[in-house]
Amino acid sequence: MPKESLVVNRIKSVGFALKGAILLIKTEASIKIQVFISILITIAGFYFKISNIEWIFQILAIGSILATEGLNTAIEKIADFIQPEFDPKIGFIKDVSAGAVMLVAIAAFIVGLIIYVPKVF
Repeated sequence: MPKESLVVNRIKSVGFALKGAILLIKTEASIKIQVFISILITIAGFYFKISNIEWIFQILAIGSILATEGLNTAIEKIADFIQPEFDPKIGFIKDVSAGAVMLVAIAAFIVGLIIYVPKVF
């Protein structure tokens, strides 16, 4: 079997990543809410004509939340696969993973406050 070219391999990888992102959005309630909020915040960015630097911080905040939520979901799915029954060690892992999402969400919320509070008031 011949080895696939780098370009073909990368195209397949992007396809798998898109499939994963779509699965995440379709199956996880929390990510649906976060995508909805991200859309609202993006609309607010256009409405308030935020600066390029503010866009950079907003995009990084949104991307960080969505990516961390994706990793949290993957960790939870792996943990459930490995140990379907309640296990305090698995619970600890899942709690820490969820805590990481919360920390990123708090940071993103603060970024949003810094960007939008002066524009609203």
